[in-house]
Formats: sequence, C-alpha cells, structure tokens
Amino acid sequence: MNDEILVNVTPQETRVSVMQQGSAQELHIERASQRGLVGNIYLGVVSRVLPGMQSAFVHIGLQRAAFLHVADIWGHRSGDEARPIEKLLHDGDPILVQVVKDPIGTKGARLSTQVSIAGRFLVYLPQESHIGISQRIGDEAERTLLREKLQQLLPPQTAGGFIIRTMAETAGEEELAADIAYLQRLWAGIQERARSSSAPALLYQDLDLSLRVLRDFATTETERVLVDSRETFQKMEAFAREYALPFTERLQHYTGDRPLFDLYGVEDEIERAMARRVSLKSGGYLIIDQTEALTTVDVNTGSFVSGRTFDDTIFKTNLEAAQVIARQLRLRNLGGVIVIDFIDMDNDVHREAVLAEFKKTIAADRTRMTVSGFSALGLVEMTRKRTRESLAHVLCEPCPSCHGRGELKTAQTVCYEILRELVRESRQFDAKEFRVLASQKVVDTFLDEEAQSLAMLEEFIGKPVRLQVETLYNQEQYDIVLM
Repeated sequence: MNDEILVNVTPQETRVSVMQQGSAQELHIERASQRGLVGNIYLGVVSRVLPGMQSAFVHIGLQRAAFLHVADIWGHRSGDEARPIEKLLHDGDPILVQVVKDPIGTKGARLSTQVSIAGRFLVYLPQESHIGISQRIGDEAERTLLREKLQQLLPPQTAGGFIIRTMAETAGEEELAADIAYLQRLWAGIQERARSSSAPALLYQDLDLSLRVLRDFATTETERVLVDSRETFQKMEAFAREYALPFTERLQHYTGDRPLFDLYGVEDEIERAMARRVSLKSGGYLIIDQTEALTTVDVNTGSFVSGRTFDDTIFKTNLEAAQVIARQLRLRNLGGVIVIDFIDMDNDVHREAVLAEFKKTIAADRTRMTVSGFSALGLVEMTRKRTRESLAHVLCEPCPSCHGRGELKTAQTVCYEILRELVRESRQFDAKEFRVLASQKVVDTFLDEEAQSLAMLEEFIGKPVRLQVETLYNQEQYDIVLM
C-alpha cells in the first residue's frame, strides 16, 4: 500500500516519489518542455500506409510520424475476418487517434484509434458498449456488485462502455455518477473540437503529473500527499474538492527548510537508480544492464557467507534479490523484455520459493507484466509493459567519450592505433615530421612503457615524431598533423 506520496515542483519539472514504509518505490518525472503524450487525443493525417507491415504512419504534429498497427484500429475485424490496413486507410485520410506509448529512442509514438478516457473511478470507452472490470478486483461477488451498481447509474441511452477501476471498490453512487457525467462531457468536447479543427490538431491532453497523482496514484490507504509548491498545492486541492476525493484532507503543503526529496532520501535513491551495481543488505549485489532490446539482471553473492550451507547462502541471497529486483523495476521504470539470472539453485523447492517471492513482490506494480518460470538455462524471463522512457533515458544521455559502450580503449591500445596510423601517413605523404595530438594519458604512455615502440617507429619511417598533449581530448581521441 502507498504510505506517502511526495511531489517536488520547480518551474522546469515536476517529480513524484511514491513511498512505502519510508522507501521510494516509484519515481515519475515530467518536464515542462517534454510532457508525456500517453492519453493525448489527436486529429491526425495518414502520411503513409505500409501494407507489407500492416501498419501506417500518421502525422499528428510531432517531429516524428507516429505509428499505427492494424490491430490497434477499432473495428478492423469484420466478423471473424480481419480486414487489411490498405482497405481501411489511405494516404491523406484524417483520423482520430490516441497515443498509447510515448516516443522511445528512435521510435515514434504508438497510436490506437480505440479511444479511452480515464476518470477517477472509471475509464470511458466511447466506441464500446460493454462494462469491464479491473483484473485487480478478484472477488467475483464484488465484480458482479460493481457491474450492477454502474448499470443502474448509467443514464438511459448512454453511448459507450466503461471499465471499472480498482479505486471504484470504495466509491459511493454519487462519486460514480459524477465520474460518468465528467467523462461524457469531456468526450462531447473532444468531438466538437474534432469537427471544428484542421488536422493535425491536439484535441485533448491528459492531466499534468501533479493532478494524475490524485487521479491514479493516491488511494484511501495513502496517509498523506506532501507538495512543496504552494501554487501546485492549491491547484491539487481545488481538483480534489471538485471531484470530492476522499483524501482531500491528507493533501498537505510542505514548508520545511530542507528540500523535500532530501528529507526523505529520494535524491540518494535517484543516484543509486542510475548505478549499474545495486548492493544488497546481505552483502550480495545485482548488476543491471539496460540495452535497447532488453534488460539483464545478474545476481551475485558478493561477500555474503552467513548461511549454514552454500545452498542456504545462495537461497537467502536470491530471496533478497527477488524483492530488490521488483523494486528496481518500478524505480527505474524498466520495460520490455527483462532476463534475470539468479544464482544457480539445485534445490527445486528453493527455486519455487524464490519465484513465488518475486511474483508476490511485483504484484504491487501497476504496470502489466508476464513472468515465466525458470528456463532450462536457469534464467527467469519476463516482460513489463513499456509506455514511457526509463528513468535512465529521462535523466541521462550516452557518454560522448564511449558513445554508450560503457568502456574506453586503454591508453596502450590507442598508442598502437597511432603507431599504425603513422605508418600509413608516412607512406602517403612526404612530411618533414609528424606531430601527434593526444590525451595526457596516451602521451604519458608513449613517454614511458611505449617509448621504445615510438623510437623504433621513428627509425622505420625515417621521420621524427613529436608529442603534444590536448587537455580537451578524451582517451580515444587523437590527431596526426603533418609538418
């Protein structure tokens, strides 16, 4: 359960930390210049239909064209038969679309023509006619009761369908009725703007992060929501009162001298979430590597040796790792394919216990996931839905020195590259001498352990070689100047 939610606001960005038992479990960051697009509704223009991929690119006013697959087109099936995209869309067609995935890396936004608008307790589906219920509401009697309650509240001839959100379990009839009216007014406004706008046009933008905190994150179990900006606090308070949210009195303006995220240790958590290595309390550690296609997590015992047997040590390390990995997935917002390499366990009971602990811990995660059991290679494979950039992609960029490799060539390797390059240059050009511009460490290597190699080269090419330190060069950079 959510104990507290911290909202840190500056003019440039809003940061939210969901805390449980005094520890950060989730981090959400929204920058004024880079607001997320998920949930936005656009009137777009089909720019290109790709029959071979059964997809289309749609221009919605962004730098990159957005992507629409035929499976995300509402009504693409006629009975049991799926209609091809070239029969549904043509270049230049106007189309109403909603963003379901933010642009990630080099990929454009992912679109759907099936619109869904989230309220506090309900999600409105204008093109559907059924009533669905969140899978998190597992009790069948409760599901039936909620469905009947909503059907009684719907006005006659109500168009569209609804999904009942988890928060609706504790909602009263007045709250549900207010949510229905709000969502239908919102949809009517979107339709009106679509009729009067020229494509591409933004028709609806989802709430900003500070208000989504109240709609999506806060629950009746939330002890308090602390906000360190008076203006944002007043805006959130007005929103909470307008929709009669049950925890309005738990919304508090933080006025302390110490920064809110410092006070709760969230700044330190953010720094740790950027690190490749995550230490476990037992002395073990995780190595988390994120690539474009997948994320790998490697579990190691490190210095932990307190078990009665070696198998016991491994089991305890894996159990702790299962809990920490689940938290790191949420904290770093890692998505896509994730492969976890727990320490090998020969005991099947231990393997099942570790897997059960992992599944139990990730149950608190709102993001949709699938987890397989241990593979033949002893790996746990899982997927976690990726709808926005990971924390590392939001806060970091590839290193300009190593270009994202995470490693640099050694000074000795660069020295040998320079020696080979000098031979090539000497055969092409008749220079009086060669001047090598390189980093301090490379020049030092030439003057020390590779001094003999440089002297042999000078004798071989018959020309002097001078060394010059360039302080702005990284270890891999060098230039050869012909004098």
